[in-house]
This record gives sequence, structure tokens and C-alpha cells, in this order.
Amino acid sequence: MNGSTHVAYLGPPSSYTHQAALEDFDQPEHILQPQNSISDIFGAVQSESVSYGVVPFENSTNGSVVYTLDLFADRQLQYPNVYVCGEAYLDVHHCLLGRESSSLMLDGPFSGDATPTHQTPSPAKPRAQPLTDIRHIKRIYSHPQAFGQCEAFLSTFLKGVERQEVSSTSKAAEVVSEDSSGTLAAISSRVAAQINSLDVLAKGIEDRDDNTTRFFILRRSSNSGSFCMPDAPQLGREEQAWKTLVHFTIDHRSAGALADALLVFKTYSLNLTSINSRPSRITPWHYIFFVEFEGRREPRGHGKVNEALSMLQTKTEDYRWHGSWSDRMKR
Repeated sequence: MNGSTHVAYLGPPSSYTHQAALEDFDQPEHILQPQNSISDIFGAVQSESVSYGVVPFENSTNGSVVYTLDLFADRQLQYPNVYVCGEAYLDVHHCLLGRESSSLMLDGPFSGDATPTHQTPSPAKPRAQPLTDIRHIKRIYSHPQAFGQCEAFLSTFLKGVERQEVSSTSKAAEVVSEDSSGTLAAISSRVAAQINSLDVLAKGIEDRDDNTTRFFILRRSSNSGSFCMPDAPQLGREEQAWKTLVHFTIDHRSAGALADALLVFKTYSLNLTSINSRPSRITPWHYIFFVEFEGRREPRGHGKVNEALSMLQTKTEDYRWHGSWSDRMKR
């Protein structure tokens, strides 16, 4: 075991991040280590207590994981050597977990229709219905992303029920399993139900059946200027499709500054795949811009990506490259 590679993931076991890690890191060649938070994963990679880390980055239904973006922003320069070296995609199908009520089922079938309101005159219809009576549920635990991915179900069948955010969906299941009242529920996975001996009160409650989460695989580079290539088994494929992530800031007082920065990618025919922004916390209303695009930075300073990044630095105030990795998105 001493020769095994250690991999950090967002725990407890059975989280979607755990499931994504299992897809890429075979056991026993790799020892998977659960962490309490995404920042703990960044810290473990930076400190070299693990070789790799797996973190959620974005969901196809609910968008970017803001907390992960903030860690990449690294405003306090805590993670100067952490880079992205790979990505993983996981189909995510949520369940409502808890304890079945001893009361009788509701009379008649569930309508599956949410009540229209002034704010939502045409509410979305959920894809799933409860498998049993859930009127006894008083509080729901889950990760903020999971709540956002299950809005139609929640607004229809659990409207007004208190929501409590926790660090992961598996943590939510763990919390509910320790409750003796039977009135708590968790949005989590079927695997978490099995591990925590919980009942599945509803399944497939996500708003879209193509609900997918993308995870980044992190590693440490000893030199911030070095080229971070995946060298762990199954992290990359021999193909020409690559992605790169950078972030930068601009002078917000200069008209067209952001347009000038983005024009660099057009000039070099680099297709953008995502754009995000987060407050810089330098001054109010000043932002860090994250841009992901197709292509990779070459290790020896050649190629159009390297040239584009050199030009980008002349158009921005602050700039950071977060890595280049093999594109694994299914098309």
C-alpha cells in the first residue's frame, strides 16, 4: 500500500464526487481519502498530502459550483501550485431519502402540478412523484447544487419545507440517518441510501433527465510556470481535443477593456467553452473573469495558445493559467 497514490474527494463516502473519483482512480492502486470541504481538497493537493484531488466544477442544470470558482480565484494565494490536469463527467440522478411515514398514503394519485403564483405563473412540472406519503417531512438537507437541480419536485411536493444546506449530498444522507424523529429528508443518491440504511421516498427527482456534473481533477505542480500534464492512469485519452482554464482581471474604468481581452481569443481562433465571473474583493463591483477555451498551452512555449496567452497578459491587470487537460465531454 505504501506505493499507492492518494486521491482526495469531497466526502463522506457515496457522494457524487466519490462516485466520479471511482470512475477514474482504480483501487487498490489508489487510496481515496474523503475530505470535509472543497477547500480541504485544495489544501491537501497544495500540501502534497495527496497526489490528486477531485472537485465538482459545474452542473449542466444549475451551473457553476461557486465555491470551487472562489478557490480557483485564490485571493489569498493559498494554492499557488494547484492545477487542473483532467476532468470527469457523471450522470446525476437524485433521490429523496428519509424514513417512510407510518401514516396512510394520500388519497388518490398525486397530481404532480405545482400551484401557480404571481412570481411563477407557469411552474415546471416535476419528472417524478413521491413513492410514498411525504407529508411528515419538516426539513430537507442537501448541497446547494442539488436543491437547484430539483426545484420542480420541491416546489410541487415539498413547497414551504425548510431547506438546510450541507457540504455534500452524502453528508445530507448521513445527517438524516442519525435523526430519530423521522421528519428529516435528504436529496442524495441511491448509493447513499444503501450505505446509510435510508428509505427511498422518491427517485429521479432532478429537473432534467440529462442532469450531469463535471468534475475537475487537481494535481500539484512544483513550479507555477511548468506545464501540468495528466500522468495518472485513465485521466486522459490520446486525442487532439484539449481545454484550458485561465482567469484575469481588467481595469473596469477603461471602456472596452473586457472586449479587448476577449478579442484575443477570436484573433487566435480559440473557441470559448465557458465564461464565469466572481467578485475580486479588491474593491466593490470589481470582478475576476474565468475563461475556458479549446486548446492547450504547450510546454515549450510554442503554438497559438501560448501566443494568445502572452497577448492576453498585455490586455489584463492580473492573469493566471489554471491548467490544460484532455477534453472528455461526450458529443
